[in-house]
Amino acid sequence: QVQLVESGGDLVQPGGSLRLSCTASGSRFSIYAVAWYRQAPGNQREWVATITKGGTTTYTDSVKGRFTISRDNAENTVYLQMNSLKPEDTAIYYCFCSANVWGQGTQVTVSS
Repeated sequence: QVQLVESGGDLVQPGGSLRLSCTASGSRFSIYAVAWYRQAPGNQREWVATITKGGTTTYTDSVKGRFTISRDNAENTVYLQMNSLKPEDTAIYYCFCSANVWGQGTQVTVSS
């Protein structure tokens, strides 16, 4: 059974950058597609980005050109590099893999 742990969330000023990590336990992580979602207070959870097992990436329109999803299968980790952060990016960020497993989330707050 795969387990996912997110890290890297923090308080950052508008225009700043953060890198989130999603690290998996268990074997064969490389066979799974992995996605990042986020949920702001009072809002539904929304999809942010996906990386397939082959490395193909897709993004929601609001983060295109600012966020980059990548993976290091040797480290069992998927990253979300977030640049040019905006206050509307404030949310709890979750990773999800195609084994139907969610992480516990990491808080990102963008505020001056």
